[in-house]
Amino acid sequence: MSTKIILASCYAVNPYKGSEDGMGWNFIRQIARFNKVIAVTRENNKEAIESYMLQNPDAIYNNVTFIYFDLPYWMRFWKKGSRGAMLYYYMWQKGIVNHIKRKKLNFDIVHNVNFHNDWTPSFLWKLEKPMVWGPVGHHPLIPSVYLKPYSFKYIIKDRLTWLIKNLFWNYSSGLKKTIKNASHIWCMNTGVVEKLNLSGSSYSVFPSVASEDFSKANAIIKNSFHVISAGRFVPLKGFDLTIRSFIAFLNSISLPERANCKLTLVGSGPEKVFYEKIIAESNMGDNVEIIEWIERKELMKLYDKATVFMFPSHEGAGMVVAEALSYGLPVICLDNIGPGQYITAKCGFVIPHSDYSSTIFNLKEALNKLYLSNTLLLEMSTNARKRYIERFTWESRGEHLNTIYNNL
Repeated sequence: MSTKIILASCYAVNPYKGSEDGMGWNFIRQIARFNKVIAVTRENNKEAIESYMLQNPDAIYNNVTFIYFDLPYWMRFWKKGSRGAMLYYYMWQKGIVNHIKRKKLNFDIVHNVNFHNDWTPSFLWKLEKPMVWGPVGHHPLIPSVYLKPYSFKYIIKDRLTWLIKNLFWNYSSGLKKTIKNASHIWCMNTGVVEKLNLSGSSYSVFPSVASEDFSKANAIIKNSFHVISAGRFVPLKGFDLTIRSFIAFLNSISLPERANCKLTLVGSGPEKVFYEKIIAESNMGDNVEIIEWIERKELMKLYDKATVFMFPSHEGAGMVVAEALSYGLPVICLDNIGPGQYITAKCGFVIPHSDYSSTIFNLKEALNKLYLSNTLLLEMSTNARKRYIERFTWESRGEHLNTIYNNL
């Protein structure tokens, strides 16, 4: 197959970070394995990208050209961090089309790579080249039973967001044109296919989340029972379920055994005070620690020491799951179109949606099973590592992408 030039729009790119930023960087690298790539990203990513490339020289950079673009200050002064990010992303997507046309760039395929989901349109089809859209995500509605412990404003916010999404799904001509003009749609999960009714389109369903292979160790039984979870402290991530099920687990074992059991939560966000309150009220503070955001390398060291990864998140993705599997950590999650589709019965526990107390009980039971059986723990740990190799390496993402490009 001849080498192609791919023009990729990557709103978020930072090689030093995980999640969306890390994903943008790794997708650019994977495209560059097989083809040349012109990557269009925001100007505020320039410093991190250039610094990383300087510190980590790689021949693959010869296949990458970065173009940095932002809207003028008067069109973005109101954006602060994640506040207003989706609106700005929408405007940025429209703005890059003219920017690319003005530069008279030569390319074969356009690819809208990251920061999008199944309700935000792309405008790259206006460049009149074959267009790849995705990986496109779908976040389902959070079941209301899991929002009850939180402030009522979250239920209102979640339902309002759902209303806005429905307006786009049903009435956005931009979204309809994106679907119609996409030569291939990469769907992160089955929710995208159903919601966008893609029966006649060219699409694939393949997880977007992946992880570099930092772990060199084989599956081993650790000396302690160390449960870990990581993410933003917001209702979407379900940390209240993690804490309460771990406390229930501690209550089911003897006092001497508790000394060897620990839960580590890595993250920050508006619900931190609420989670600290649950921990304080349980009198189990010695067994539960909260670590504010740390460098990614430090997080990898924590994975290496941990025994189990707990992630009862309600989202349609979860980069941290891929990272945990790479370290051979069995994963306990909820049965949904995100982590629930990544985990099999061989490498973890997928807990069905239920009422609040039953969910906590079932999560606790999963912890108990792993705690009480070294054989099961070792088996699941070995299979978690296998699952990572089969399904969650960045290389497998690059190969999937190359197949898409070659079939256009």
